[in-house]
Amino acid sequence: MFELKIHPGQDKSGTPEAFNTITLHSGTLLAVVGNTGAGKSRLVQDIEQLVQGESVSKRRVVLRENGILCAKTQGLIAHLGQNMRFMLDTNVADFVTLHNQCRGRDIPLETVLDLANTITPEHITATMHLNLLSGGQTRALMIADIALICDSPIVLMDEIENAGIDKIKAFEALLGQDKLLVLVTHDPHTALMASERIVLENGGIAKHIQRTPEEEKLYKLMTSEYALHQQRQQQLRTGASIL
Repeated sequence: MFELKIHPGQDKSGTPEAFNTITLHSGTLLAVVGNTGAGKSRLVQDIEQLVQGESVSKRRVVLRENGILCAKTQGLIAHLGQNMRFMLDTNVADFVTLHNQCRGRDIPLETVLDLANTITPEHITATMHLNLLSGGQTRALMIADIALICDSPIVLMDEIENAGIDKIKAFEALLGQDKLLVLVTHDPHTALMASERIVLENGGIAKHIQRTPEEEKLYKLMTSEYALHQQRQQQLRTGASIL
């Protein structure tokens, strides 16, 4: 069991953040929201680096595994950004094999592809070259890779709703592996997936909100609308009528 604690720092004006400690655990989803420039990326960077007061925010981020302090982030935190490009000159099968070897894992290629292809409507095959994958295919493959091969317990994600994939299935895949997901989003439906969310203002954490029962009802309603949106999106992609 991993436990992540965020201790308060300050906003861009030097005003102390008005919270005690935010504690997060494996198997949960945290949404990070706020206007552009509010400090969302800074918070993600603070978590990724396990800062100890040396960043501009002056926050401290502490990670423990079964109560034991983790001093390094290597192998513990995976970051799935908005803009992703593969540097390897190889195909999907070779990439999965190589990452299995690097991680000391033996996850079948078919298992990774099956999961990736439930997340993206654009089918991925083993022989596809990495650099020819679309943005949605790339994101889906990396989500499947992080869920099944990568053993990092914490996953940081930026605006997954813009990736052209099924975000609900993506989150289910990651949370099913007992990972802590920290998700930056501007989308109300995505934000309400999380049981709690952090609101950033002027570079500081302004609010830490637990999802209310009324918001959970709203989320279920928006999920029905999202399913309809996904259906119409697929109809549009295939040239079918969306009426």
